[in-house]
Amino acid sequence: MNTKITDIFFDLDHTLWDFDKNSEMAFERIFKSKYAEIQTQDFIKEYVPINQECWRLYQNDLITHEELRYNRLKFSFNALNYVISDENILDIANDYIEFLTDNNYLFDGAIEVLEYLKPKYKLHIITNGFANVQEKKIRNAALGGYFTTITNSELAGVKKPNSIIFDYALKLANTSKENSIMIGDDLDADVNGALNAGLDAIFFNDKKIEITQNFKQINHLLELKNYL
Repeated sequence: MNTKITDIFFDLDHTLWDFDKNSEMAFERIFKSKYAEIQTQDFIKEYVPINQECWRLYQNDLITHEELRYNRLKFSFNALNYVISDENILDIANDYIEFLTDNNYLFDGAIEVLEYLKPKYKLHIITNGFANVQEKKIRNAALGGYFTTITNSELAGVKKPNSIIFDYALKLANTSKENSIMIGDDLDADVNGALNAGLDAIFFNDKKIEITQNFKQINHLLELKNYL
């Protein structure tokens, strides 16, 4: 246990909240009801990397919120050579946001590790996700009781990896960089973002990708017990 650390900041999507699984279930619901000719698995295969790239652009202020929601769908349908109108894309985008929080699967060990950490530390969230959607995820997944503060990029005015959002979160949490650590799945937004802002960081590498940097990392959430 690191006695210097008093506050732990978690990313939400892809770290605690299983975005890929919940996202796939939302698309399955949409396609079954309106686009039965689309195989969800075929769409997801194209969508996952496209969505990741769109989020990277969004995090670095290279596209807008509206462009993110449209582009990730348009480019995925293009990859499938599926012709669809902009009107239908916007309808799917709206349905997707509505349905996304109906399923709230968490990563294995999420609740157990939060139960383990909560008596020892103050826990917080820093997320780039859209505020109203993230609030629903936290509420519907019964996560709210674990966290002292929740920092959203819309409130902070900037997105991870911008150091301003980490400063905003630290001020909200009434803590210092020296006593804080960030845990997340995104090397750029969460890990390098936190380290550049002066916080320690742990990379949640559940996909076990090879990295060249010597970061603290875990492949399963319960491995946090080895660090905290």
